Amino acid sequence: MSLTKKACAEFIGTFWLVFGGCGSAVLAGAFPQFGIGFLGVSLAFGLTVVTMAYAIGHISGCHLNPAVSIGLAVGKRFPASELPSYIIAQVIGGIAAAGVLFVIASGKPDFVLGEFAANGYAAHSPGGYSMTACLIAEIVLTFMFLMVILGSTDKRAPQGFAPLAIGLCLALIHMIGIPVSKVSVNPARSTGPAIFVGGWAVQQLWLFWVAPIIGALLAGFVYKAIWQEKN
Repeated sequence: MSLTKKACAEFIGTFWLVFGGCGSAVLAGAFPQFGIGFLGVSLAFGLTVVTMAYAIGHISGCHLNPAVSIGLAVGKRFPASELPSYIIAQVIGGIAAAGVLFVIASGKPDFVLGEFAANGYAAHSPGGYSMTACLIAEIVLTFMFLMVILGSTDKRAPQGFAPLAIGLCLALIHMIGIPVSKVSVNPARSTGPAIFVGGWAVQQLWLFWVAPIIGALLAGFVYKAIWQEKN
């Protein structure tokens, strides 16, 4: 499979993750009387990964996330030479999804942009959590996400179940972390909404790049050092 085709798959997959996950938060999370709430948004993020993993996993590996690509590269599961193409495709996919979501959401007569599912800390954390708390949460949650990805996709693991394990893990991560930072664990997911919110969201975006990448790097190193099969 050519790198161009893989990058196109990552664009589509990341678009679906951001549109489905953030869309559920913006359009349905607090819908009058029948809103899906935190649990529904958490499941929506997990379902986007499950559906795309089966749809494009055989094409690109279905990373949908710069941190995942970096962690897999460190864990020697993915060629580092393909990282730039994957990351660019993922970020563009996230921005495109946020753009389409903005067009749909703004079609409502009383539309107010608000926080538009952008990740944030301190005053922009749903629970008012500090920058340090959000940084630690994002590192730990991304670390565990990569551990599940690396473990469930190991050739020694039961075959065919990785998409379910990874999707359920992402849903659980959101159940834990939405009150803290609205949960990123994915720089592409954070970048899309932040661009449309601007201001504080762009100023705080650094954390949602730095923390997931640190968590992914740590997971890649740990898994490779302890559990990776030696050739």
